[in-house]
Amino acid sequence: MDLFEAIEKRHSYRGDFTDAPVPRADLEKIVTAGMRAATAKNEQVATFLIIDDAELLAQLAAIVDRPTCRTAKAVIAVVADPRPVMAGMSFAVEDCAASVSNMLLAVTALGYATVWLDGILRSEDKAGRITRLLKIPEGKNVRVLLPIGVPVEKLAQKEKLPFHQRAWFNTYGG
Repeated sequence: MDLFEAIEKRHSYRGDFTDAPVPRADLEKIVTAGMRAATAKNEQVATFLIIDDAELLAQLAAIVDRPTCRTAKAVIAVVADPRPVMAGMSFAVEDCAASVSNMLLAVTALGYATVWLDGILRSEDKAGRITRLLKIPEGKNVRVLLPIGVPVEKLAQKEKLPFHQRAWFNTYGG
């Protein structure tokens, strides 16, 4: 699948996954796509933890009780190191977002599905619980989870606003 087809087909999948495995070679391709994303000052403050152990997946699903987490064959945890990298500023959120965007496209291109889980991690200390479960070093935290698998349902990307309502040349609203 070419890049523009992956962009067109990428969608947030919130349903169940089949029992089909996700080979480690594909997981490595997906994470490598994330590692190739732009980073502030090339500091590469986003790191990645690939979870494919059934027991750990079950423990994650107990924390993030969503269909995608309960049936995922793998989960990628995007870990942020919020240390400042330029003029006292951290760009961990931006670096993680760029990495996740690349990985979403890679997931789609390989025929899998996922959903960007971020907001759900911000309540009930879920990110902290996952950080501790995965033995992530102090000072770093889980920022995003990507549960991955073969979707039970084939869905299409939700309708996006047309170009002329979100993009212009030279002046805003032009």
